[in-house]
Amino acid sequence: MSLLDDATGFDWDEGNSQKSTGKHGVSQAEAEQAFMNEPLLLLEDVRHSGQELRFHALGRTDEERLLHITFTLRSGGTLIRVISARDMNRKERETLWQRN
Repeated sequence: MSLLDDATGFDWDEGNSQKSTGKHGVSQAEAEQAFMNEPLLLLEDVRHSGQELRFHALGRTDEERLLHITFTLRSGGTLIRVISARDMNRKERETLWQRN
């Protein structure tokens, strides 16, 4: 069973969306694409999980852009709430290809 088995959509916070677009140049559509394409590597963000569990997604867009997305699940795991999205760094790219 995958972490995203119950996910049916996205829950966007306006501030987080603007941060990802303005600071990192990642649109909502690109972030959503990364969850739909292969490969997709999901990792728990233990360091930043406080009152809610946070996760990392390493994936790629339809245009082959490699993204690192920090997210949480809302509404009983049915909605993905993106906290931030940016281009992967070299270490993250290596992790993605080694584990897939």
